[in-house]
Amino acid sequence: MLSCNGLSAQHRYINLSSHIFYCDIVCNAIKKLRVMKSRGFSSFRAQRNVQWLKMSEAKRDDFLMHTTTKWIVITGGVLSGLGKGIVSASIGRLLSTNLKVVPVKCDGYLNVDPGTINPYEHGEVFVLEDGGEVDMDFGHYERFMNINTKFAWNLTSGKIFKSVIDRERKGDFLGKTVQMIPHVTDEIKKRFKKIAEEEKADVVLIEIGGTVGDIENMLFLEAARQLRVDVGRDNILYIHLSLIPEVNGGEQKTKPTQQSVKILQGIGIQPDVIIGRSAQKLSEKSKERIALFCNVEKKEVISDPDTATIYEVPIIFEEEGLLSLINERLSTKAKQDMKNWRGLVDKIKSPKKEVKIAICGKYTELHDAYAIIIDALKHAGANLGISVKLSWIETTEIEAGKKSVSDVLKDVNGILVPGGWGARGTEGKMEVIRYARENNIPFLGLCYGLQLAVIEFARNVCGLNGANSTEIDSKAKEPVIKILPSLANITDMGGTPRLGAFAADILKGSRIEKIYGESKVSERHRHRYEVNPDYHDCLKKNGLVFSGTSENGRLVEFIELPKHKFFVATQAHPEFKSRLEKPAPLFLEFLRASSS
Repeated sequence: MLSCNGLSAQHRYINLSSHIFYCDIVCNAIKKLRVMKSRGFSSFRAQRNVQWLKMSEAKRDDFLMHTTTKWIVITGGVLSGLGKGIVSASIGRLLSTNLKVVPVKCDGYLNVDPGTINPYEHGEVFVLEDGGEVDMDFGHYERFMNINTKFAWNLTSGKIFKSVIDRERKGDFLGKTVQMIPHVTDEIKKRFKKIAEEEKADVVLIEIGGTVGDIENMLFLEAARQLRVDVGRDNILYIHLSLIPEVNGGEQKTKPTQQSVKILQGIGIQPDVIIGRSAQKLSEKSKERIALFCNVEKKEVISDPDTATIYEVPIIFEEEGLLSLINERLSTKAKQDMKNWRGLVDKIKSPKKEVKIAICGKYTELHDAYAIIIDALKHAGANLGISVKLSWIETTEIEAGKKSVSDVLKDVNGILVPGGWGARGTEGKMEVIRYARENNIPFLGLCYGLQLAVIEFARNVCGLNGANSTEIDSKAKEPVIKILPSLANITDMGGTPRLGAFAADILKGSRIEKIYGESKVSERHRHRYEVNPDYHDCLKKNGLVFSGTSENGRLVEFIELPKHKFFVATQAHPEFKSRLEKPAPLFLEFLRASSS
């Protein structure tokens, strides 16, 4: 008989024939059974408790596995930018066929969210269905795992500190001295557990941004260390991604990883699995040295080599035995069917034809600023058997007269103008749009791309020479683009644009209706400005088709030119919903038109 004296209702652990059980479940079953027997009850509840006590250890273990959240914490070492987001997403992909996996990203910066951070500093901002502006790694999570993530799953130091300070002002700490430990770390853990509980997650993947040793992520690492005590060591797995550089003709060096793991151990975390990021697969010798010096078994050292496409990483992890290792260590029963995924990866690696697409923007020096768009093009290409070759066009150089439009676009098959902010480079973008319109080159405009396409059309087709956006020129003679009325008096920049998923009514018989096959379409948005309703009639009379509008009819969501090979723009960001196994319809048809 189990002795449960002195146990509270909190989760406590005992070892029973090498199986870990929640004591409160067992104890409550025993206590309820005794009470019911003493009162002469023979109810269903009593029978259920009898069944629990008679249940075999294997069945109890299986029951608890499905009622206990498992945790995987992913850290990075040596340097940033190794691809923790892709590693996390790949692990999520392996687990998510029959388990509910919830990804959480921890970022050390003091911004509440990355919405106001320059793309040159942090890469592209990813927008969620609920309107959250989050780290671009969430794009990897959604694309690999085929899920919609939530703003609450992105924890930043700014969010955490703000919450703790707000609680202190309300007196929630009852006069205590508020400290980093335990108050800030408790706030982090509380959010971890709240996410797990609300989402009824089988597995929570926690990616801690930055590099082990950075001062910015120390509190997240400390919270992750404490989490093992809270949830039990058999319910949590620590995975460390580290760089394995190659020197002297391909010799792999493990010393940086050894040092990185020592830093992690000094914090109190012993990694259970080490993933080596390297140019080639890890040699047996490298795996043996990492295992020896980092206190893990050889089978717990996994290769993460360079690949032709990031979508090959889950396949490599499966071949390396990572899924089996996770199942073994966490007692999960994740199953994986990679057949369709492998087929698409094969198409990416062996395309039937190549198409050259020009991405025309002002952040082209940093390709991460357009990472989500690049992925959306790759998704469409994979499903069409097309390799997408990108031509990066810096529109500020066209604007300055350093390059001519005809020279930079003479051999492209399609032109894409992405979103953006501010006046810089806009005249160059409009020259590009005019070139696409007049030369019947497939064109896709996104967000700001729609607004600039409208301005170009107003100037050169409608004859409105002073046409502009009030974002570019606050005193524009013909303000065909103006700020949304709801935002006119808002001065704060963070979190104030029109954000998240919004529905659009689609014009019957339009190209957009044929592309989507629906009369109502929902896409994600991130903008402050709109096509001025005062100019709707003028634009339509001159041949611009408003093929999609907001449900109240005010906002122009899609435009097209019917006689053009493919001239389409949207106020939305369809790239945010694109997946390898379900590409964005606009990107799919844009690429199809560009390849014909």
